[in-house]
Amino acid sequence: MTGLRYVYAVCRPFEAPLQSQLTGVAGDPPRLLAHGGLVAVVSHVPEADFSEESLRAHLEDLDWLAATARAHQQVIDALTVVTTPLPLRLATVFRDDSGVRVMMEEREEGFRRTLGRLEGRVEWGVKIFVEAGPDQSAERAEPAPKPASGRDYLRQRRRQTRANDDLWSRAEAFATRLHESLSSQADDARLHAPQNPSLSGAAGRNVLNAAYLVRRETSEEFVEMVDRTKDDAPGIRVELTGPWAAYSFAGEEEGTGGGA
Repeated sequence: MTGLRYVYAVCRPFEAPLQSQLTGVAGDPPRLLAHGGLVAVVSHVPEADFSEESLRAHLEDLDWLAATARAHQQVIDALTVVTTPLPLRLATVFRDDSGVRVMMEEREEGFRRTLGRLEGRVEWGVKIFVEAGPDQSAERAEPAPKPASGRDYLRQRRRQTRANDDLWSRAEAFATRLHESLSSQADDARLHAPQNPSLSGAAGRNVLNAAYLVRRETSEEFVEMVDRTKDDAPGIRVELTGPWAAYSFAGEEEGTGGGA
Protein backbone atom coordinates (compact mmCIF):
# COMPACT_ATOMS: atom_id res chain seq x y z
CA MET A 1 0.00 0.00 0.00
CA THR A 2 1.39 3.42 -0.94
CA GLY A 3 1.32 6.50 1.23
CA LEU A 4 3.23 8.14 4.02
CA ARG A 5 4.17 6.41 7.27
CA TYR A 6 2.39 7.56 10.42
CA VAL A 7 4.29 6.61 13.59
CA TYR A 8 2.37 6.15 16.85
CA ALA A 9 5.01 4.93 19.24
CA VAL A 10 8.34 3.18 19.70
CA CYS A 11 8.52 0.03 21.85
CA ARG A 12 10.77 -2.80 22.75
CA PRO A 13 9.92 -5.97 20.79
CA PHE A 14 6.84 -7.75 22.15
CA GLU A 15 5.08 -10.99 21.30
CA ALA A 16 1.48 -10.39 22.36
CA PRO A 17 -0.77 -9.63 19.35
CA LEU A 18 -2.66 -6.37 19.00
CA GLN A 19 -6.44 -6.42 18.73
CA SER A 20 -7.40 -8.12 15.47
CA GLN A 21 -9.88 -5.40 14.43
CA LEU A 22 -7.70 -2.46 15.48
CA THR A 23 -7.52 0.38 12.98
CA GLY A 24 -5.43 3.49 13.16
CA VAL A 25 -5.39 6.95 11.62
CA ALA A 26 -7.10 7.06 8.19
CA GLY A 27 -8.54 3.60 8.90
CA ASP A 28 -5.33 1.66 8.24
CA PRO A 29 -4.38 -1.12 10.70
CA PRO A 30 -1.12 -0.47 12.55
CA ARG A 31 1.86 -2.74 11.93
CA LEU A 32 5.27 -3.23 13.52
CA LEU A 33 8.46 -1.99 11.88
CA ALA A 34 11.54 -3.43 13.59
CA HIS A 35 14.95 -1.78 13.48
CA GLY A 36 18.01 -1.96 15.71
CA GLY A 37 16.32 -3.95 18.46
CA LEU A 38 13.39 -1.54 18.70
CA VAL A 39 9.94 -1.54 17.12
CA ALA A 40 8.07 1.40 15.60
CA VAL A 41 4.28 1.08 15.38
CA VAL A 42 3.22 2.57 12.05
CA SER A 43 0.39 2.71 9.55
CA HIS A 44 -0.07 4.12 6.04
CA VAL A 45 -1.76 7.49 5.62
CA PRO A 46 -2.58 9.36 2.38
CA GLU A 47 -0.16 12.06 1.31
CA ALA A 48 -3.12 14.21 0.32
CA ASP A 49 -3.98 14.61 4.03
CA PHE A 50 -0.59 14.27 5.72
CA SER A 51 1.90 16.15 3.57
CA GLU A 52 3.43 19.13 5.37
CA GLU A 53 1.18 21.61 3.54
CA SER A 54 -1.97 19.53 4.07
CA LEU A 55 -1.23 19.07 7.76
CA ARG A 56 -0.94 22.81 8.29
CA ALA A 57 -4.43 23.24 6.87
CA HIS A 58 -5.89 20.25 8.72
CA LEU A 59 -4.57 21.39 12.09
CA GLU A 60 -7.00 24.31 11.83
CA ASP A 61 -9.89 21.85 11.33
CA LEU A 62 -11.02 20.87 14.82
CA ASP A 63 -13.24 18.02 13.64
CA TRP A 64 -10.43 16.46 11.61
CA LEU A 65 -7.99 16.99 14.45
CA ALA A 66 -10.33 15.34 16.98
CA ALA A 67 -10.91 12.30 14.73
CA THR A 68 -7.17 11.90 14.15
CA ALA A 69 -6.43 12.23 17.87
CA ARG A 70 -9.06 9.57 18.70
CA ALA A 71 -7.60 7.11 16.19
CA HIS A 72 -4.08 7.82 17.44
CA GLN A 73 -5.12 7.29 21.05
CA GLN A 74 -6.95 4.09 20.18
CA VAL A 75 -3.67 2.58 18.96
CA ILE A 76 -1.73 3.83 21.99
CA ASP A 77 -4.36 2.37 24.34
CA ALA A 78 -4.14 -1.01 22.58
CA LEU A 79 -0.35 -0.95 22.86
CA THR A 80 -0.53 -0.11 26.57
CA VAL A 81 -2.45 -3.34 27.18
CA VAL A 82 0.33 -5.54 25.75
CA THR A 83 3.56 -3.57 26.26
CA THR A 84 5.08 -0.27 27.44
CA PRO A 85 4.92 2.16 24.50
CA LEU A 86 6.84 5.39 24.15
CA PRO A 87 4.16 7.51 22.42
CA LEU A 88 5.26 10.01 19.79
CA ARG A 89 3.60 13.31 18.99
CA LEU A 90 0.32 13.41 17.10
CA ALA A 91 0.88 13.41 13.32
CA THR A 92 4.50 12.19 13.35
CA VAL A 93 4.86 11.30 9.66
CA PHE A 94 7.71 10.10 7.41
CA ARG A 95 8.00 9.56 3.68
CA ASP A 96 8.55 5.80 3.87
CA ASP A 97 9.86 2.94 6.02
CA SER A 98 13.43 4.08 5.42
CA GLY A 99 12.64 7.46 6.94
CA VAL A 100 11.22 5.77 10.04
CA ARG A 101 14.34 3.60 10.35
CA VAL A 102 16.64 6.62 10.07
CA MET A 103 14.67 8.37 12.83
CA MET A 104 14.92 5.29 15.07
CA GLU A 105 18.66 5.01 14.47
CA GLU A 106 19.30 8.69 15.20
CA ARG A 107 17.29 8.58 18.43
CA GLU A 108 18.06 5.02 19.48
CA GLU A 109 20.03 5.91 22.62
CA GLY A 110 17.33 8.22 23.93
CA PHE A 111 14.55 5.78 23.08
CA ARG A 112 16.30 2.96 24.93
CA ARG A 113 16.97 5.10 27.98
CA THR A 114 13.38 6.33 28.17
CA LEU A 115 11.85 2.91 27.56
CA GLY A 116 14.03 1.52 30.34
CA ARG A 117 12.65 4.17 32.70
CA LEU A 118 9.03 3.55 31.65
CA GLU A 119 9.12 -0.25 31.45
CA GLY A 120 6.27 -1.86 33.42
CA ARG A 121 4.82 1.52 34.40
CA VAL A 122 1.69 3.47 33.50
CA GLU A 123 0.50 7.02 34.00
CA TRP A 124 -2.34 8.00 36.34
CA GLY A 125 -3.81 11.48 36.32
CA VAL A 126 -5.24 13.21 39.41
CA LYS A 127 -7.12 16.49 39.34
CA ILE A 128 -8.56 18.37 42.31
CA PHE A 129 -11.34 20.93 41.88
CA VAL A 130 -13.02 23.35 44.26
CA GLU A 131 -16.61 22.69 43.28
CA ALA A 132 -18.22 25.87 44.64
CA GLY A 133 -17.58 28.59 47.15
CA PRO A 134 -19.46 28.38 50.45
CA ASP A 135 -21.55 31.40 49.51
CA GLN A 136 -22.69 29.65 46.30
CA SER A 137 -23.57 26.45 48.19
CA ALA A 138 -25.51 28.41 50.76
CA GLU A 139 -27.40 30.29 48.08
CA ARG A 140 -28.54 27.02 46.51
CA ALA A 141 -29.76 25.69 49.87
CA GLU A 142 -31.33 28.89 51.24
CA PRO A 143 -31.09 32.35 49.66
CA ALA A 144 -29.33 34.93 51.82
CA PRO A 145 -31.62 37.61 53.25
CA LYS A 146 -31.74 40.79 51.21
CA PRO A 147 -29.42 43.36 52.82
CA ALA A 148 -31.30 46.20 54.51
CA SER A 149 -28.62 48.76 53.70
CA GLY A 150 -25.37 49.25 51.86
CA ARG A 151 -23.52 48.53 55.11
CA ASP A 152 -25.32 45.17 55.47
CA TYR A 153 -24.45 44.34 51.87
CA LEU A 154 -20.76 45.02 52.47
CA ARG A 155 -20.81 42.87 55.62
CA GLN A 156 -22.35 39.98 53.64
CA ARG A 157 -19.73 40.32 50.91
CA ARG A 158 -16.89 40.35 53.47
CA ARG A 159 -18.26 37.17 55.09
CA GLN A 160 -18.55 35.48 51.70
CA THR A 161 -15.04 36.52 50.72
CA ARG A 162 -13.59 35.19 53.98
CA ALA A 163 -15.47 31.91 53.53
CA ASN A 164 -14.25 31.55 49.94
CA ASP A 165 -10.69 32.35 50.95
CA ASP A 166 -10.90 29.70 53.64
CA LEU A 167 -12.14 27.08 51.15
CA TRP A 168 -9.39 27.93 48.63
CA SER A 169 -6.79 27.66 51.40
CA ARG A 170 -8.16 24.31 52.57
CA ALA A 171 -8.24 23.02 48.98
CA GLU A 172 -4.64 24.05 48.34
CA ALA A 173 -3.48 22.45 51.60
CA PHE A 174 -5.46 19.29 50.75
CA ALA A 175 -3.93 19.19 47.27
CA THR A 176 -0.40 19.63 48.66
CA ARG A 177 -0.85 16.77 51.15
CA LEU A 178 -2.39 14.45 48.55
CA HIS A 179 0.31 15.20 45.99
CA GLU A 180 3.02 14.43 48.55
CA SER A 181 1.33 11.14 49.50
CA LEU A 182 0.78 10.05 45.90
CA SER A 183 4.31 11.04 44.89
CA SER A 184 5.66 8.74 47.60
CA GLN A 185 3.80 5.83 45.94
CA ALA A 186 4.94 6.74 42.42
CA ASP A 187 8.28 6.49 40.62
CA ASP A 188 7.90 10.00 39.22
CA ALA A 189 5.41 12.86 39.16
CA ARG A 190 4.62 15.89 37.01
CA LEU A 191 2.67 18.98 37.98
CA HIS A 192 0.84 20.44 34.99
CA ALA A 193 -0.71 23.89 34.76
CA PRO A 194 -4.25 24.03 36.20
CA GLN A 195 -6.95 23.57 33.59
CA ASN A 196 -8.85 26.58 32.32
CA PRO A 197 -12.55 25.77 32.97
CA SER A 198 -13.65 27.71 29.88
CA LEU A 199 -11.53 25.35 27.75
CA SER A 200 -11.87 22.07 29.64
CA GLY A 201 -15.58 22.40 30.44
CA ALA A 202 -14.93 20.95 33.91
CA ALA A 203 -16.93 22.44 36.77
CA GLY A 204 -15.09 24.25 39.53
CA ARG A 205 -11.64 25.71 39.98
CA ASN A 206 -8.75 23.33 39.26
CA VAL A 207 -6.17 23.50 42.07
CA LEU A 208 -4.16 20.37 41.18
CA ASN A 209 -3.48 18.84 37.78
CA ALA A 210 -0.86 16.12 38.25
CA ALA A 211 0.42 12.96 36.57
CA TYR A 212 2.08 10.04 38.34
CA LEU A 213 4.27 7.30 36.91
CA VAL A 214 3.24 4.13 38.73
CA ARG A 215 4.33 0.50 38.46
CA ARG A 216 1.58 -1.71 37.10
CA GLU A 217 1.82 -4.04 40.09
CA THR A 218 1.24 -1.20 42.58
CA SER A 219 -1.47 0.59 40.59
CA GLU A 220 -4.27 -0.95 42.63
CA GLU A 221 -2.79 0.47 45.86
CA PHE A 222 -2.38 3.85 44.17
CA VAL A 223 -6.03 3.91 43.06
CA GLU A 224 -7.19 2.89 46.54
CA MET A 225 -5.14 5.72 48.06
CA VAL A 226 -6.90 8.25 45.81
CA ASP A 227 -10.33 6.73 46.47
CA ARG A 228 -9.85 6.98 50.25
CA THR A 229 -9.45 10.74 50.00
CA LYS A 230 -12.53 11.51 47.92
CA ASP A 231 -14.83 12.19 50.89
CA ASP A 232 -12.23 13.88 53.09
CA ALA A 233 -12.91 17.48 52.06
CA PRO A 234 -16.45 18.82 51.48
CA GLY A 235 -16.67 21.13 48.48
CA ILE A 236 -13.54 19.59 46.94
CA ARG A 237 -13.73 17.08 44.07
CA VAL A 238 -10.97 14.57 43.26
CA GLU A 239 -10.85 13.07 39.75
CA LEU A 240 -8.68 10.07 38.81
CA THR A 241 -7.97 9.05 35.19
CA GLY A 242 -5.90 6.21 33.73
CA PRO A 243 -4.09 4.01 33.37
CA TRP A 244 -2.52 5.68 30.33
CA ALA A 245 0.65 5.36 28.35
CA ALA A 246 3.20 7.58 30.08
CA TYR A 247 2.78 10.70 27.92
CA SER A 248 3.86 13.06 30.71
CA PHE A 249 7.11 11.13 31.19
CA ALA A 250 7.98 10.34 27.57
CA GLY A 251 10.52 13.15 27.18
CA GLU A 252 13.92 11.59 26.61
CA GLU A 253 15.73 14.03 28.88
CA GLU A 254 13.17 14.31 31.70
CA GLY A 255 14.43 14.22 35.25
CA THR A 256 12.64 12.88 38.31
CA GLY A 257 10.35 14.54 40.80
CA GLY A 258 7.56 17.05 40.42
CA GLY A 259 7.85 19.66 37.70
CA ALA A 260 6.12 22.78 36.58
